[in-house]
Amino acid sequence: MTALTSLEADRAAALAAVEAAGRVDEAFLGRFDEQFPRLHGLFAHLYGDRPDGQEQLAETVASASTAWNARPLELKVRDAQRVADPDWFQSQRMLGGVCYVDRYAGNLEGVRDQIPYFRELGLTYLHLMPLFDAPAGDNDGGYAVSSYRRVNPSLGTMDQLAGLATDLRTAGISLVVDVIFNHTSNEHEWARKAVARDPEFEDFYLIFDDRETPDAFEQTTREIFPDDHRGSFVQLDDGRWIWSTFYHYQWDLNYANPAVFRAMAGEMLFLANQGVDVFRMDAVAFIWKRLGTACESLPEAHLLLQAFNAVIALGAPGIVFKSEAIVHPDEVVTYISPDECRLSYNPLQMALTWEALATRDGRLLQDALEHRHALPAGTAWVNYVRSHDDIGWTFADEDAAALGIDAFAHRQFLNRFYTGRHDGSFARGVAFQENPATGDARVTGTTASLAGVEAGDPAGEDRIMLAHGLALSTGGIPLLYLGDEVAQLNDYSYADDPDRCGDTRWVHRGNRPRDRYAERTDADTVAGRVFRRLTKLIAVRQQTPELAGNALVGFETPHASVVAFQRPAPETTVLVLANVGDAEVGIDPLTLSGFASEAVDLVEGIEVDLREGIALPAHGFVWLRVTPR
Repeated sequence: MTALTSLEADRAAALAAVEAAGRVDEAFLGRFDEQFPRLHGLFAHLYGDRPDGQEQLAETVASASTAWNARPLELKVRDAQRVADPDWFQSQRMLGGVCYVDRYAGNLEGVRDQIPYFRELGLTYLHLMPLFDAPAGDNDGGYAVSSYRRVNPSLGTMDQLAGLATDLRTAGISLVVDVIFNHTSNEHEWARKAVARDPEFEDFYLIFDDRETPDAFEQTTREIFPDDHRGSFVQLDDGRWIWSTFYHYQWDLNYANPAVFRAMAGEMLFLANQGVDVFRMDAVAFIWKRLGTACESLPEAHLLLQAFNAVIALGAPGIVFKSEAIVHPDEVVTYISPDECRLSYNPLQMALTWEALATRDGRLLQDALEHRHALPAGTAWVNYVRSHDDIGWTFADEDAAALGIDAFAHRQFLNRFYTGRHDGSFARGVAFQENPATGDARVTGTTASLAGVEAGDPAGEDRIMLAHGLALSTGGIPLLYLGDEVAQLNDYSYADDPDRCGDTRWVHRGNRPRDRYAERTDADTVAGRVFRRLTKLIAVRQQTPELAGNALVGFETPHASVVAFQRPAPETTVLVLANVGDAEVGIDPLTLSGFASEAVDLVEGIEVDLREGIALPAHGFVWLRVTPR
């Protein structure tokens, strides 16, 4: 084994490993010349003091070369297209959908059968929730991975996944899958070998003989799932302790070992060659540990993402990373760059949309759009109303304080409101992971149940549309949780399932609501009205170039209940006005006087005279094409 030395010596070692692995492709060598100095510098930061640094770096590069040689020609063509058009995901025609394979379609063949519907809806991006082999029973919805190279047999095979990816690509839909790289299940081959003290794998995880080191770490780490286990470690059958940030059967990988990096890079390259277009990088904030810290969002986490990015640029250059970081807003944006993750969930906008609907006050959301929305060039938000996961109130305490809001008390209110414990609440959500020691909790529920449809609130459908109207107009890629477009309600049957009853998030992961999809053309049903209104909004967005990209400019109105912003283009602007309140609001002509009087209501397709002002009904919104004076 050899430690990292000079750039030239390590470059020569890497090239020798590439040549030993097989055919050397000229296109690969061109990318090698571009990416290796970057990758070498990152390895030097992460693993410069490791005796096996050079060896693991060389093997990683050789794996990328082997993967490139095995990459199907059509994927290489796709790579070239994506490299030539790196902002492909910025189009106003982008629309994402997300679902569990089994819950939505039964298996991968069932997903294939849904492609005509996906095209009807306008999807260009489909995220299939974790579908790899996982332990039977409780497995955190598939986030406890037992193999990255085997599809869960109940869903299909890896060949079927590759075939589905091809069919989706033909239909103009990019495939997104989760790369769960912070941890594996306790049944993964690496985990079994580590517990068995296999010298090659024992250092793949953080395992300690006694509580001394775990106790020291837990002085500064937080509990993520306190209902499952306290602290950050769980005890093995032999008495040792292993790091487990999330559920007890999910064991964190030890990225301080470069062999772990090399192994996980190999798994990513394998998945890329199945036809995946976007990697959702799960739990990015947790991937590096250091004693005396919270072990979240450490500098090394960013270096690891950059290094994985460089490896993928060698072997599958068309792949895009998407960050999943549900942390403080200031930390979320640090993962978003062309060098790390070009896409990122926007948890702040999601949470504050629900906050605004509960309080009938749009000021926190308005502030976030004006001061926390901007991103580096070449990157974009993925904006969503709800996901497979819970809703955590991730707004910045300092932003709340600036508006005279006590953040702790406000989060408690929101939890009560969205679980129906607050008098007058329209919501029917369920609490998730309530921690009696800290008072912390999160909220679960479908969009329709949280918005008031389940409770029979007459404004429920309008709230659904308002929330999606914001997600569709703020830029980036809007993402639908499939089923929400037909107002799917909570499914409480999870409580009778022994494998799911301990995880309230299953309340909003119900099976595909076939009855509601059957009603989607019936305007006399909730499903039909929501589907008609939402698909119309999607169609309008597709024809509105101002809604491409990520640029957003705030717009001031005198009403606390109105969220307002501009999506500028060279000659025209789309002005979005959204009323989260329960009463009609009038936007007076003076407020609108910075625009020419002639405007177009894009959703209704009518001309509007701004000299007459704009009347926004309760929970109503408009997309106005205006011309700045």
